[in-house]
Amino acid sequence: MSLALYGHPFSSYTQKVLIALYENGIPFEFRTLEGNPRHSAEWLQRWPMRKFPLLVDGERDVAETSIIIEYLQLVHPGPVRLLPADPMAALDVRFLDRFFDLHVMTPVQHAVGGALSGDPGKRKDGLALAQEQLERAYAWLEQRLANRTWAAGSDFTLADCAAAPSLFYADWTHRIPQACPVLRAYRDRLLARPSFARAVEEARPFRPYFPLGAPDRD
Repeated sequence: MSLALYGHPFSSYTQKVLIALYENGIPFEFRTLEGNPRHSAEWLQRWPMRKFPLLVDGERDVAETSIIIEYLQLVHPGPVRLLPADPMAALDVRFLDRFFDLHVMTPVQHAVGGALSGDPGKRKDGLALAQEQLERAYAWLEQRLANRTWAAGSDFTLADCAAAPSLFYADWTHRIPQACPVLRAYRDRLLARPSFARAVEEARPFRPYFPLGAPDRD
């Protein structure tokens, strides 16, 4: 059985795994949850925690994006090694992966959740919290990424798979300021990376779903 991925093209975490698959040209079937009740039912049966994406490889179901990407490297390796062989270098990559998920994407999700609630107060509070947290994350990243091409150095890794969609939607939620030229340039490099550019294009039809208003850019 070939690989199958349950997810949605506009989902940041689905995009994170799509980047890894596209980087290494790994064949897979994309079982989109957009308007497909059969796929949705299969996904919920396999993973009742109701979180996507979910990777299916034969009889094995693999959940959680970072685990999925490490699994792909172990079982379906390709020319782009997304986790370094050196344990300490790998630890740095895993830390940055966690940073982008927890300190960039999570604040965005707070803002999005507030907007989706339909409650003006929750929308305002969610956006204010996201802006405060993203400002701290942006400032830290501006220093951390200095003199680096990619998040962990010269090689594209798991950390960049996490960074690409996180920074993409974060900049829509709270614009990366001009005072962070290093971070802005890094986001531009991610957008130019063919694997992420492909994911962005595939998700373009769903931009009206963004409850804070998708900007007319990117």
